[in-house]
Amino acid sequence: MPQRTVGILLFNEVEVLDFAGPFEVFSITVIPHASEKPFVVKTISENGELVTARNGLKVKPDYSFANHPPLDIVIIPGGYGAEKVEIDNPKVIEWIQHQQPKVEFMTSVCTGALLLAKAGILDGRKATTHWMDIDQLEQQFPSVSVQRGVKFVDEGSLITSGGISAGINMSFHLISRLHGKEVAVATANRMEYEIEL
Repeated sequence: MPQRTVGILLFNEVEVLDFAGPFEVFSITVIPHASEKPFVVKTISENGELVTARNGLKVKPDYSFANHPPLDIVIIPGGYGAEKVEIDNPKVIEWIQHQQPKVEFMTSVCTGALLLAKAGILDGRKATTHWMDIDQLEQQFPSVSVQRGVKFVDEGSLITSGGISAGINMSFHLISRLHGKEVAVATANRMEYEIEL
């Protein structure tokens, strides 16, 4: 069974649970009787320097855009930094575009969907975001088929999720797809998190 590398994008003013929720889910997942964990989770920022997340949490990314390893799964979180800053950062948008054809899954949490939309990845696809930002996604990117009232939208190799804690639900869903419902449920139980699959 191949070990997949999960890359989580970080930037200033990223919403903490957007990245920390999926980080926790993928990091603690185990496969019974397997010799190694199914996921290696790494954090990546544009320059690899210390990031100040929402409400002042300091996080040191593992890698920069220039030196990170090949990725199998990319998670694009949201927050003020996504919707107000990085959406106008061509280096971040280009990095997302560059990763898209290489990875097995491109995913977003919350307003990370706006970055995917800006990169053109959501054109003609179904997607969702935080309920407070769903009108913005619909108005700014009319080619996206915006879905309301759902925790996540699975479009095969592209998965978008709603706000903040919905990224945890999306992560369990992806684990269920890759390794089966039992592994996802066992991981959720370990986190004392209730899921419906």
